[in-house]
Amino acid sequence: MTHDPSFDVVIVGAGIVGAACAYHATRAGLSVCVVDRGSPAAGTTSAGEGNLLVSDKEPGPELDLALLSNTVWRATAGVPVRGTTFGAGAELDPKGGLVVASSAATLSSLAELARRQAAAGVEAEPVAADGLHDHEPNLAGDLAGGFRYPQDMQVQPMLATALLLRLARDAGAVLLFGEAVTGFARDGDRVTGVRTSRRALAAGAVVNCAGTWAGEVAALAGVHVPVAPRRGFVLVTEPLPRVVRHKVYFADYVSDVASDSAALQASPVVEGTPSGTVLIGATRERVGFDRTWSPDAIRTLAAGAVRLFPFLADVVALRAYRGFRPYCPDHLPIIGPDRRAPGLWHACGHEGAGIGLSAATGHLIAQGLRGEAPDLPLHPFRPERFDEVTT
Repeated sequence: MTHDPSFDVVIVGAGIVGAACAYHATRAGLSVCVVDRGSPAAGTTSAGEGNLLVSDKEPGPELDLALLSNTVWRATAGVPVRGTTFGAGAELDPKGGLVVASSAATLSSLAELARRQAAAGVEAEPVAADGLHDHEPNLAGDLAGGFRYPQDMQVQPMLATALLLRLARDAGAVLLFGEAVTGFARDGDRVTGVRTSRRALAAGAVVNCAGTWAGEVAALAGVHVPVAPRRGFVLVTEPLPRVVRHKVYFADYVSDVASDSAALQASPVVEGTPSGTVLIGATRERVGFDRTWSPDAIRTLAAGAVRLFPFLADVVALRAYRGFRPYCPDHLPIIGPDRRAPGLWHACGHEGAGIGLSAATGHLIAQGLRGEAPDLPLHPFRPERFDEVTT
């Protein structure tokens, strides 16, 4: 085993959250090492749709985090990288979202949510039933109305991760792939680095960005974070002309995201991509790390998408893919230092919102590592909050 020079921070995990932490930490002037047992974006990130949403969040800490992330994503879009800009290279698209209601009662509930979101800083524009087709000409014709959310965006998750890691590497970060973290170095209670299958990495701080496996990494340091997998499927159609302009979904999606049920939840989010394919996602169910294909999940997704866009009934679905979202019981991510193991930080547990929330998460982690006051209070996201509930 080799002993590498010390770093200000070692980041465990090279998904989009780890990449964002690495990018913002190097921009803050910190020396960074990223270590991952596999390859970049090989876990949850590779199975994401690329949602950067504010529309699907109730007012509270997660919405505050999403609004900050929206600002950080837009600022990052103009950063030069590889002869273009980050936004162009990562297919960052400020297309906006359209949330629709199938009944007058659902529209009333959506309007109340939009009112409360607007009070928190979200832009939400009411769209009457007869105005929906001005925004989405191919929508079903029997909808009650909806709201347009101009701040919603989309990104290609794997491209975004690759570019963030490249920017971090260009700023001096060391990237180590194919190395599993096997333990932590300690000085008394304090975490002072990690051990991998190949080397020891000394660091002033270690950030756990291991996604669905963050609980396993935390356990190596002797602390508990209740991150569990929540399986989801996404359908991909054949390439089409530009037939879906926004991220479009039924208002029921918001309650499905917030559900504590382990059973199958499915409210379709339909969106086009620059390549012409249409993404139809996503389901949610807690089945552990079971990767079995679920015909019920696929059928439910397809039926819901056709309910939104009837023309999809005649479109070929090229493939479906699945992945595991890092679920936390209170539906909030875990972000910040762990007072149970000084020197250990966490940036995990974002569930299906990790792509969108990664920008703010990396920004806040970098601020904290530099000892700066964060732009957003980290108290709601503190790692030890689950112990507080049970003691």
